[in-house]
Amino acid sequence: VAAAGPLRRLRRLCRVLLFLSQFYILSGGENKLPSHLTESTEIPPYVMKCPSNGLCSKLPADCIDCATNFSCVYGKPVTFDCTVKPSVTCVDQDFKLQRNFIINMTCRFCWQLPETDYECSNSTSCMTVSCPRERYPANCTVRDHIHCLGNRTFPKMLYCNWTGGYKWSTALALSITLGGFGADRFYLGQWREGLGKLFSFGGLGIWTLIDVLLIGVGYVGPADGSLYI
Repeated sequence: VAAAGPLRRLRRLCRVLLFLSQFYILSGGENKLPSHLTESTEIPPYVMKCPSNGLCSKLPADCIDCATNFSCVYGKPVTFDCTVKPSVTCVDQDFKLQRNFIINMTCRFCWQLPETDYECSNSTSCMTVSCPRERYPANCTVRDHIHCLGNRTFPKMLYCNWTGGYKWSTALALSITLGGFGADRFYLGQWREGLGKLFSFGGLGIWTLIDVLLIGVGYVGPADGSLYI
């Protein structure tokens, strides 16, 4: 009987400890690490663009840091010393790990690149068929595998060049066959002109002939300002 009292207290203590340990596990305490450990294991966002164990000279521009020289002669080939960013692994021509390497490129700023070397935002709110041709402000970004000087994202004024799905051949065919009833204008979304042609029988044929010529040369286009397909 004298030993039963301490035994009960020991059992109660074990139950309390078991409850506290389960509560700690359910609360996610075992997954919490010190801040200096969690920070070191974070993967930088640019690593997703960097192929692992590829050639250092073929890495995208976001994966490397280069000591560029803006005093180079425009259009001339130049070489720059580059270093891969942390968490990026690459190799040389002999498949040996490499951190520092030389890259060859042409001396020019990013905004001076050919149009095929960058992508720009499109605008569907400007008129493609106008005189003079309309331009719109676009934000352009250099493609990953292209190297250049300066900012890789830059503004540029571009000509309106988008399409709403209208076919020039369909519009011309409707103008020739059913132009007297305004079918060509209705197809292009110009319903006011279409009603005018419908109730005037194509302007007694004169309006119809004029529209055939205007659509044939591309002067009359879709009402939304887009280009033909």
